[in-house]
Amino acid sequence: MLDLAIVIVNYNTRDLLRICLNSVFASSGDLQFHVTVVDNASSDESLAMVRAEFPQVGAIAAPRNGGFAYANNIGLRGYGFGLGKTLVDLPRYALLLNPDTELPPAALEQMVALMDARPELGAAGPKLVLPDGSLDKACRRAFPSPNSFIYRGVGLSKLFPNSERFAQYNLTFLPEDEEAEVDSVVGAFMLVRREAIEQAGLLDEAYFMHGEDLDWAFRIKQAGWKVWYYPKVQVLHHKGAASRGNPRVRIAFYQAMHIFVRKHYRAQTPTPLYWLIMAGIAAKGSVDVATAWVRAQLGARRSPA
Repeated sequence: MLDLAIVIVNYNTRDLLRICLNSVFASSGDLQFHVTVVDNASSDESLAMVRAEFPQVGAIAAPRNGGFAYANNIGLRGYGFGLGKTLVDLPRYALLLNPDTELPPAALEQMVALMDARPELGAAGPKLVLPDGSLDKACRRAFPSPNSFIYRGVGLSKLFPNSERFAQYNLTFLPEDEEAEVDSVVGAFMLVRREAIEQAGLLDEAYFMHGEDLDWAFRIKQAGWKVWYYPKVQVLHHKGAASRGNPRVRIAFYQAMHIFVRKHYRAQTPTPLYWLIMAGIAAKGSVDVATAWVRAQLGARRSPA
């Protein structure tokens, strides 16, 4: 039986993908794992590199760039998830892994050991650190409730990072090296139990990029499972390698916020508050995207010919 099915969605990150795969295959322990790379229409010969240098990896060209959830589901279905197979025919765990991550040798072994020892856990993630050594705050989050949207939108979460009330989304009031049950870990490294996948279903492809991991964790917890942050394992994350400078990604971020609120909170949120939150997301997104576009234009003008 396969212990671990690893799905890596790639978009124009060939060199980082090579580093990621080398770190995966340098893993210690006696795990039986397999890796599938699903490429979202890259133009940098990523799949050619995988096929030439890592023949043991499944290399799939997605029919189109349908986003992160779409490509991950292609990989997950390749292992039998979501196809109605019996549990014994499926890998024990699935791991969503970004190509811009770099694993220490014991990471896979330790994360699987955690899940084996804690049968109540449906999903878990390690501590992700950025190249400067700081915490990638997305690696442990609470669900973006209507209140947290407001606190985050008006800047209270930054003003009071140690407040359980105002800093609830990124949980900055919790010590970085303290393991804890959380609402969600991040899709850059998200280890999920097969039973949880079969109960919650695959990723929601309405999300192009951002939000699909939160949505998956939400449904996993609805099915009765716990989600765990495990900082005893630390993974390097070169965050944003595939999305840096792409305005579509910023737009997708705010679209994801709209989808999540509409899908999970509209029914229980008073109508005036619901529309206030949706308007706030739209306004903040418009300003953010416009500002990013202006900065990009100014940067292009200043660049030497």
